[in-house]
Formats: sequence, C-alpha cells, structure tokens
Amino acid sequence: MTSNQFNLNSSGGVLEKLIKNIRSVALMLFAGIMVWSAFFTIDPEEVGVIVRFGKYIRTVEPGLNYKIPLVESVYKVAVERQQKMEFGFRTTSAGVKSTYSRKGGIEESLMLTGDLNLADVEWVVQYRIDNPYNYLFKVRNPEVTLRDISESAMRQIVGDRTVNEVLTVGRTEISAKLQELMQAVCREYSVGVKIEQVVLQDVNPPEPVKAAFNAVNEAQQEKETLINQAKAEYNKVIPKAAGQAKETIQMAEGYATERVNNAKGDVARFNALYKEYVKAPDVTRQRIYLETMESVLPRLGQKIITDQNGNNVLPLLQMQLSQKNTSSNGQ
Repeated sequence: MTSNQFNLNSSGGVLEKLIKNIRSVALMLFAGIMVWSAFFTIDPEEVGVIVRFGKYIRTVEPGLNYKIPLVESVYKVAVERQQKMEFGFRTTSAGVKSTYSRKGGIEESLMLTGDLNLADVEWVVQYRIDNPYNYLFKVRNPEVTLRDISESAMRQIVGDRTVNEVLTVGRTEISAKLQELMQAVCREYSVGVKIEQVVLQDVNPPEPVKAAFNAVNEAQQEKETLINQAKAEYNKVIPKAAGQAKETIQMAEGYATERVNNAKGDVARFNALYKEYVKAPDVTRQRIYLETMESVLPRLGQKIITDQNGNNVLPLLQMQLSQKNTSSNGQ
C-alpha cells in the first residue's frame, strides 16, 4: 500500500467519524431544544392558553407548565393586570410629572351634544381581561374593538344630553352610564373583558368658543351669587319682621285679655258690693264712705277744712303730723 492510499483511507475515516459526531451532536441539540421548549413559566398575574395546531386545548395557571413541542403553542394573557385606554389624549411619559399629548386624539374626543353643541370630552377606561379564551379567539383585534365600543357608547351618551349637563352636573352620571353600556356590549360580543372604571378626565368646550363659553359661565355664576345674596337678605329680614309682627299681635292680645279680665273683676267686685249693700244699705254706705275717706285724706297734703263761717276747723294738719310721727316711730 502506497503512502497516498494510506492518507486517503485515513482522511475518509476521520470524515466519517466527524459526520457521525455531528449527527449525534445535532440530535442531542435538537432533543435539548425540544425539552427546553416543552417547559414554560407563567407569571403570577397571567394565565397560559394552550392551542394545538391553532385549536384551543386548555388554560394553565401560573407556575411551571408543559406543552408538546412543535405541536402546541402558548399565549400568555395578563388577567390580573389592570389596563387602561385613553381617549382624547395620550400619556407620553409617566412618573411624578406625567406629560400628555393631544396629537391624534382630537377627532375621537370632539362630540355633538343633544342640543346641537360641541363638547371636547377626554376620558379613561380601565379594564381587566376576565375570559382569556374569548379575548383571544372570539373577537379579532380586541383592543381596537374595545376602543371602538367605548367611543361609540360615549357619543351615544353625550348625544342624549345638553352641553351644560356634559360640562357640569352630568359628569358622574355619564361615567356610570358609559361603564354600564360598555360592559353590556362587551358581554354581548364576547370580548372577554371586564370594565372596572370609567373616568372623565376633562370636559371642555371646543377651543374656538371656549372664551365665549367661559363668559357665559361667569355670568351664570354671578347670577347665582346675586340670587343667593337676595335669598340670604330675604331670610334675614322677613323672619325678623314676621317675629316683630307676631310679638305685636301677642302684646295686643295680652293687653285685650288684661282689660277684659280687669273689667270682669270690677264687675264682680261691684256685684259683690251691691249684694252687701242691699242687705244693709246704711251700714254699707257708711263703711264705703269711711274707707274712701281713709284712702283720700292722706293724699290731700297741707289742707285746712273749715265750715262756711270759719268757726269749726278740722285738725287735718295735726292728724297728718300724728300719722307721720306714728309711721316714723313704727319704722
């Protein structure tokens, strides 16, 4: 055997061994990849939806799970994560000082109200995925569908109300109604999401008429202020006047009652006196005379009473002095 033949045989053996080793390595590598791809992990806030050749098979819970390589595939769906959609604006950067942009959101936020006015409505929808199967397979592009549902429902609700209701007192009612209507439509179309909250971020008149609208609002607020001031003044003056009138009426009624009672007392006293007088006219007449003189004479002061000729003088002065002395001694 020549040296060339030996080299050729040696090269062929090495090549054959190399090919055999490559096949073994490839098979081992393939087997490793199959085993590696057969296991997967689901995060705590997710579930895994397993499909086999595009057909739904099962839903797996968070943790380490297994699937058939090359046959089954998994879709990870965040069912515990609260997601949100913004309408009329977009958050460009979140953080302590969030920034927003209205680029691309004006068309979806400009709406016609029931009284044929325009309102610029910005809102946020917060939702969770509560049925992963429906979310993945029942509706094509569920996020786009949910956005269309929200915008359509908001236009319907705003179209049933006046611009003043939308801008002022009706905001809470609009939020609740939008959440209810969106949930009903999502349930009907099997979107697989649960609407948790709807927040009206901002409601304004369109920019071209904003100044005029603010002027109208200021006038209305001034009107309400003046009305409240007038009511306050009314509540302060009218009750006071009513109280004074009631007090005057009560005083008059009390005075009338007092006069009537005094008159009745005088009549009763006169009747009693008359009954006694009828029983003994002379005695009663003398007693009345003496009682009357007893009450009248002390009030006469320094008076002297004489008869027509001046002979008989009643000692009223001495009597008064004696009464004064008696009273001073008594004290």
